[in-house]
Amino acid sequence: MTHMRPLIAGNWKMNGTGAALDEAKALAAALKAEPAAARVALCPPATLIERLARAVEGSAVEVGGQECHAEASGAFTGDVSAAMLADAGAGLVILGHSERRALHGETDADVAAKVEAALAAGLEPVICVGETLQQREAGEAVAVVQAQVAGSLPKSLNGKDFAVAYEPVWAIGTGLTPTVEQIEEVHRAVRAAMVARLGEAGRAAPILYGGSVKPSNAAEILKTPEVGGALVGGASLKAGDFLGIIRAA
Repeated sequence: MTHMRPLIAGNWKMNGTGAALDEAKALAAALKAEPAAARVALCPPATLIERLARAVEGSAVEVGGQECHAEASGAFTGDVSAAMLADAGAGLVILGHSERRALHGETDADVAAKVEAALAAGLEPVICVGETLQQREAGEAVAVVQAQVAGSLPKSLNGKDFAVAYEPVWAIGTGLTPTVEQIEEVHRAVRAAMVARLGEAGRAAPILYGGSVKPSNAAEILKTPEVGGALVGGASLKAGDFLGIIRAA
């Protein structure tokens, strides 16, 4: 493990064309003028990774992908391998996002296989876990995320750089945000599951919070125990909004 600073990662999801590179350039310029305490990453659509990497080259902005296939190559039309992401300039990759789990049927085993592929390609995986509203209301939030950690984190993560992102599914893009107490409870549970799975390696990796993070609530969330950064959706599309979150770390 080499990274101990908080990580603020922006997930652009299926948003952004070439015009969006101006926002990345503005972010890079702002961080050059006033360096941040946190690591900062942007994860654009695959079509923008290479161009964005060139646009922010030499800056503090790291570049990541949003997904990769578990295989290194093959007859998988429309898919992108971890090696392809790395070749395009990515250093990180988001895996197991709730939208991938829900919309593409990804299982914990699928996510773990993709983590292995990411590590083989030299990428730093950001592994997502989180409960649905139904699971939260049934009192199953802690059990659900701990099971996801156990199933999605392969033992090969030992000694490697990685992060886990807790994203309550019911808070993504809804404007709803868990209370600080709820966030702390789950982050502590995620940490316990990481240590149970990986030993000391599970104690060092940051746990990001993701779910309607905004400049207005970032400071309170980021000072919560066991919150080691944020996985930011919509607010990362505009440099000004994203900077408001970065400065809160």
